[in-house]
Amino acid sequence: MSAHLRVGLVINPTAGKNTGARIGREAASLLAAAGHEVVDLSAMDGAHAVERARAAIEARSVDVLVVAGGDGMVHLGVNLVAGTDVPLGIIAAGTGNDNARELGLPVRDAAKAVERITRGATRRIDAVRVLDPHGNPRWFVGVLAAGFDAVVNERANGWRWPKGQMRYNLAIARELGVFRPIPYVVEIDGTRHETKAMLVAVANGPAYGGGMKVVPSASYDDGMIDVLILHEVSIPTLLKVFPKVFKGAHVDHPAVEILTGRHVRLEAKGIVSYADGERFEPLPIECEVVPGAVTVLT
Repeated sequence: MSAHLRVGLVINPTAGKNTGARIGREAASLLAAAGHEVVDLSAMDGAHAVERARAAIEARSVDVLVVAGGDGMVHLGVNLVAGTDVPLGIIAAGTGNDNARELGLPVRDAAKAVERITRGATRRIDAVRVLDPHGNPRWFVGVLAAGFDAVVNERANGWRWPKGQMRYNLAIARELGVFRPIPYVVEIDGTRHETKAMLVAVANGPAYGGGMKVVPSASYDDGMIDVLILHEVSIPTLLKVFPKVFKGAHVDHPAVEILTGRHVRLEAKGIVSYADGERFEPLPIECEVVPGAVTVLT
């Protein structure tokens, strides 16, 4: 990376039980010490940070965009730089950090992360583009969840209490009592599959949910989307299969099917999808992989 760069920096202060702020500030001083100009684009909330960062990128007043936080911040960064030639630097400081980890980036280590950013090696990765109902592109880089996992997320997000992991565990327990297999239409490159399933995950990267290898075969630079379908099983079987996801050992189960393609349409009633851990779009959605859409500093 050349000397003196203008680095647009967006920090999520609450990431990783507030380690985001500490690691983000540390990174900012290390970047400044290395002779780079740091333009702080952080704001009180995500929407304002996006506005400020988008304006900086459009005005070409920053050479690189650096995000400090968890998967949500990577998601925000990807949505800002996808389809541009502005590279994305990632300072992983969140709870999950799935995309950073799977991309081989340091986690919760400001000095190592800054070293990656200033050394300037880049890697082009694919991203998945989804058009919202108004035709605006939204992007994700990791995994889009659209089944039991998304329903649990939606339930947990509706609760103010408790905080953190406990809320998800409770939401899982509550959801297991009422969950029924979901009727889906999954269309991949024009081939239509109708099925009842517990889980459908659309994957550009292999992991989500803090280290769960939901689609171990997914790769960030193969120009393909992998779609995992966990077909209808009993709730006790779901409970047996689901923990195996942490090791990627679920893929051998007879109810698990993995399909690949470039263009995926998902239909199901009453499901809001989650991508990179963030609330995304209600189904139906159409996903298209865009090869090399994002440049990451590695």
